[in-house]
Amino acid sequence: MPTTPATAASSSPNGAAPSIMLELVDEDGSTIGTAEKLSAHQAPGRLHRAFSVFLFDEEGRLLLQRRALGKYHSPGVWSNTCCGHPYPGEAPFTAAARRVSEELGVSPSLMAEAGTVRYNHPDPASGLVEQEYNHLFVGMVQAPLRPDPEEVEETAFVTAAELAERHASAPFSAWFTTVLDAARPAIRELTGATGGW
Repeated sequence: MPTTPATAASSSPNGAAPSIMLELVDEDGSTIGTAEKLSAHQAPGRLHRAFSVFLFDEEGRLLLQRRALGKYHSPGVWSNTCCGHPYPGEAPFTAAARRVSEELGVSPSLMAEAGTVRYNHPDPASGLVEQEYNHLFVGMVQAPLRPDPEEVEETAFVTAAELAERHASAPFSAWFTTVLDAARPAIRELTGATGGW
């Protein structure tokens, strides 16, 4: 059974906050163990499974989120629609759909796998390291958003041109460009050749 906050809490002694566990992987993406979330991100970082989601509206605009100011990692910066980590034993697709719902209050439509990308991105602001084997997903959002304010500071739908302008003037997550570039072929397939992606 996957270790979730709910299952971890039931086994936490003295009601202490549960540890969130991540799945450690090798360079081929095969599971080799688990690690506590924060420890996996402390320098030099431990390679672990992650996911990144890119959702678009019917006009072909990308949904961005600005991460909540209270987040321990990369607070207050813009990033892709949703990103996170599967629990050990949880399928990346399931984790991606779950976190979109938890963070943005909406279920993705037509979400499909868009490949994987492996990267090592230190975050100078926090000193943490994103050492990730990242599963990419692309899809649509077709319902009103209900963002969780503990996760999401604000959201924006942007065209490719608007993204370029925003990216030049506002802070973005360390991993954003890497995951966007890796997902571009699937994004173009979803949005069409005229979308500019």
